[in-house]
Amino acid sequence: MHVEIAEERILLLPDAVGADQARTLAWSKRSEAFGAFARIGGLISRPKEEDYEIVYNELRLQPFWRISASTTHVYDRQRQHKLKVGPEVETVSLGSQTFSASRGQATITLIENCREASQRDWLFDGLTKKGEPSLKAYLANEPKPVTLDELNDLTRAGAVVLPPQARPSMLTRDVISQSIRKIEADRVIEETMRIDAIDLIYRPVYAHRLKWQGKEAVVEVDAVLGETKTAGTTFETYVGKLVDRELLLDAGLEAANMVLPGVTLARIIVSRAAKFNAKT
Repeated sequence: MHVEIAEERILLLPDAVGADQARTLAWSKRSEAFGAFARIGGLISRPKEEDYEIVYNELRLQPFWRISASTTHVYDRQRQHKLKVGPEVETVSLGSQTFSASRGQATITLIENCREASQRDWLFDGLTKKGEPSLKAYLANEPKPVTLDELNDLTRAGAVVLPPQARPSMLTRDVISQSIRKIEADRVIEETMRIDAIDLIYRPVYAHRLKWQGKEAVVEVDAVLGETKTAGTTFETYVGKLVDRELLLDAGLEAANMVLPGVTLARIIVSRAAKFNAKT
């Protein structure tokens, strides 16, 4: 099998909300954020706006991985096929071959020329390492390529950039392993797997910690989809921390060799991965 692996990329999804609107959305969820405590308090006396305060806010860039794989198999195989014929037929001819017929049926041997192609995207949460098909909603937005230096510039500007816990080499290995399947062939003409994209995609999230009657709660605002979520979290321990390239990209060609010893590998050019992503 011939395996081709695309260049790894870092992509950043656009912020469609902005800090001001995110703060407004989080503030509108202040009562809901405290759940039953706020509802019980509201039965006694309706909480006043000044009873709440935002004590911390962050813009974080949260990672997920997209790995896209396509496979092509071209092969020949010999198969026998049953052919219905009239009861009077004794033999049938196909080219120079003659096949006997009996009881209205002839069994003929053919060479089937086959081609199979498939393509699939895998999406993994960068923090939990789990497959998350729901992340597909983000792919409707066009991300822009960014460099590690540009990510660290955002960190210096106050954003929290979370390093992925899922290593691309392990994820790529898993994708290759899942994409390999056995084919029934007498002669293999082509057997190719292409890892068309290994993309580390960052999505912006605003998080606001609110305080009310000594209690705290976090409201998150998804800056891409515009959705809000109570019972969120913050990542203050990462404030000001620069990211290391080794924490981001390490897939390399050895990822495939971990699964397929002796496989022939060829790195494809970056423009191929860019064209693939332009279609999504």
